[in-house]
Amino acid sequence: MFITFEGIDGCGKTTQISRFAATLRKRGIPILVTREPGGTEIGQAIRDILLDVDNTNIAPLTELFLYAADRAQHVAEVIKPALAANKWVISDRYFDATIVYQGVVLEHYDGLIEVLNREATLDCQPEITFLLDCPAEVGLERIAKRDQQEKKRDRFERKTLDFHIKIRYGYLALANKHKDRFRIIDGTLAEQRVAKKIREIINPYLPSK
Repeated sequence: MFITFEGIDGCGKTTQISRFAATLRKRGIPILVTREPGGTEIGQAIRDILLDVDNTNIAPLTELFLYAADRAQHVAEVIKPALAANKWVISDRYFDATIVYQGVVLEHYDGLIEVLNREATLDCQPEITFLLDCPAEVGLERIAKRDQQEKKRDRFERKTLDFHIKIRYGYLALANKHKDRFRIIDGTLAEQRVAKKIREIINPYLPSK
């Protein structure tokens, strides 16, 4: 089974993925936890370029192509082999992130983004996408508490409140368009309650004990 987690920066994805992975391991389910960008050695090099705060002059199309390159390598090297080995794959971000983040910047390039995602994923689609939704102000406040020194924040975490607001509503619009796959969870709830809601959604897909 292929499951992805999406949401604005500071929504709590990393924490919930860790909890979710622990739950699956306790049930004896073989899993692979990965992320985008950076799920491969090549992808990590691309991630370093994309998130480097000094790369303020990176062109929007360059950014888009780098994400596509990372995804193509990720799918071919990590995701497809793991699924073929009957592992559950849990990814921190996938192609939805490109649709939303790069779509905000490249407003008139929807067709190109769709083509690149289709080619890079080799038609590998997640079965469930958890969207941890929270106001942009909440996400940025969490980032500030987590990384009290601003220099630790990556290039996207340093963007304006308006940018993060657009990202949030971009995700909500995408989730509304793909209701069969997305599961929206209130990311402002207590950590334990968010984890419980995720477990409740995934329980029907778990093998019997």
